[in-house]
Amino acid sequence: MDFIQSAVLGLVQGLTEFIPVSSTGHLILVRKLMDLPLAGSLAFDAILQLATGLAVLVYFWKDIWNIIKNKEAKLFWTLVIGTIPAVILGLLLQKYMDTVFRGTSVVAFSLVAGAILFYFAEKISHQKIGQANGLADTCFLTREEIRGPESELFSGGVKVIQGFLIGLFQCLALVPGMSRSGSTIAGGLFAGLTREVAIRFSFLLSLPIIFGSGLKKVYDLAQAGALAQVESSLILASIFAFISGLLAIHFLIKFLKNHSLNYFGVYRILLATVILIWL
Repeated sequence: MDFIQSAVLGLVQGLTEFIPVSSTGHLILVRKLMDLPLAGSLAFDAILQLATGLAVLVYFWKDIWNIIKNKEAKLFWTLVIGTIPAVILGLLLQKYMDTVFRGTSVVAFSLVAGAILFYFAEKISHQKIGQANGLADTCFLTREEIRGPESELFSGGVKVIQGFLIGLFQCLALVPGMSRSGSTIAGGLFAGLTREVAIRFSFLLSLPIIFGSGLKKVYDLAQAGALAQVESSLILASIFAFISGLLAIHFLIKFLKNHSLNYFGVYRILLATVILIWL
């Protein structure tokens, strides 16, 4: 592929890896539009994921440093428990992920399924907020005193069972079109987390999977002797993925403070309609 195609793929990967519209699904569609082959594209996408994983490391380096210093051992083990379901299911479904799951029809229906998931997650979240506000009025307390501070990611803010539940939702992202960030944020809302905590935990939970799948693909390429053939176009795509990934993280955190996931749900349904009619 040429440099323009590489830049476009990197840009799409970085923006859609974290915005809940499915990066894999968009990369499949963009390849279709640019008439690029899907065969072997999973390895290319996995390497781009390493660039977006680096964006998460840079953006959340303070949170990660707190975990490394062992100040938040409970959060560390919650992240480990939350990662296990996707690792197990990913290994079991590996042979299907580069073939059956890469079809445009699968992407379209997954986009719609994700939109439905967002709707119910937001509905449950609003009910919990309403209950907290009602209890606050009854007890003459503020909502923050009832539910805890919005930034309570650390110090027991996410329980192990909540992390495991969110990890189950992360398994949905194995199907292109579902979106890892969207599935895990929705899972966090279902688990009773506040919106801000759900978002930050979602990003931290993405790190093991992003780096795990990316490094495994790099290893597979090295074993096949294909790593030496990595072109400069892939390097360019990775740079675009890293920069756009940083911007996407910042945008999503700011946007979801005052807006719901349903805005992305509407986009997903419109995109799915275009896919089914056009492609």
